[in-house]
Amino acid sequence: MSDTTTATPAPAAPAPAGVLTARARRRVPELAGLVIVLLALCAFFALSSPYFLNKDNLVNVLAAVAVTGIVAAPGTLLLVAGHLDLSVGSAAAFCGAVLAVRARDASLAEGIALAIMAGVAIGMLNGFVTTVVGVSSLITTIGTLAIFRGLTQVLTDGQTVNVADFNGLGNARPLFDVPLPVFLFAGVMVLFWLLMRFTTYGRSMYAIGANPVAARLVGIRGRGAVFAAFALTGACVALAGLVIASQVGSATPQAASGLEISVITAIVLGGASLTGGRGTVVGTVLGLLIIGVLNNGLVLLDVGSFWQDVARGSLLVLAVSFDRLRARFDSSN
Repeated sequence: MSDTTTATPAPAAPAPAGVLTARARRRVPELAGLVIVLLALCAFFALSSPYFLNKDNLVNVLAAVAVTGIVAAPGTLLLVAGHLDLSVGSAAAFCGAVLAVRARDASLAEGIALAIMAGVAIGMLNGFVTTVVGVSSLITTIGTLAIFRGLTQVLTDGQTVNVADFNGLGNARPLFDVPLPVFLFAGVMVLFWLLMRFTTYGRSMYAIGANPVAARLVGIRGRGAVFAAFALTGACVALAGLVIASQVGSATPQAASGLEISVITAIVLGGASLTGGRGTVVGTVLGLLIIGVLNNGLVLLDVGSFWQDVARGSLLVLAVSFDRLRARFDSSN
């Protein structure tokens, strides 16, 4: 019993910090590459369309990725620890439905509170099944993806449920004529950047993703850390669901369809590894902006929506392929 009670997590903290510093130095060329890609896309679309550099259009780019960004921030934390959450789209739709139905039957305040609690509960459910039961996060969240999409259908009776007097969160423009969701997106990203960059908890997630056995040996409680990350993801998913419902003024069973694909694409495009131990919030932001600029530019060029889907899918395949090639290169050195 003595060897299980002599774990010393405090001395282990400096090591992850040092590793993080070295990792950050290695990431500079990759982040620079993402910036170059982003600038190249901007230059191409600026030359192709006179409307691209219009201030309102640039704000539209940010607004279009805001909801995805709110979810991608905790998604980065999860993926760094080696876990995925594919239920985020269904969970966001369910939270929006909880808001709409409760606001209709009781009060808006109760709807908001219950929606947030529902999001956190979904995250905790995913975390429990993954960390305690031991089911892989991929399988767990595929299951909850189906469960909560179905429950959204049940809750709304398959119909659109209107939300009265709740357009401020999704449509207000409090400063510089920029929509509120953009500020929420920026705030969430900053919070998770601080969490992952400057806290022991955030640094421990890199250790868990890179080598969970070694992390456990130095006293890092991987189960608790991952469970907390799922709960944080649930909270952000609830916020995203509220924003979506506010933007359109209603909750629908099809809301947030494909959100999980957009989130994973942005995170992996930003340099995170699907196997864990690698990824940054800054990279995720750049990945989001690349996706946002690409989508916006294709719309300005009047490219059909089907081809836009092809472009987004191709981005995901390219990002994952690059991740696997990079992993092979790292393992060979």
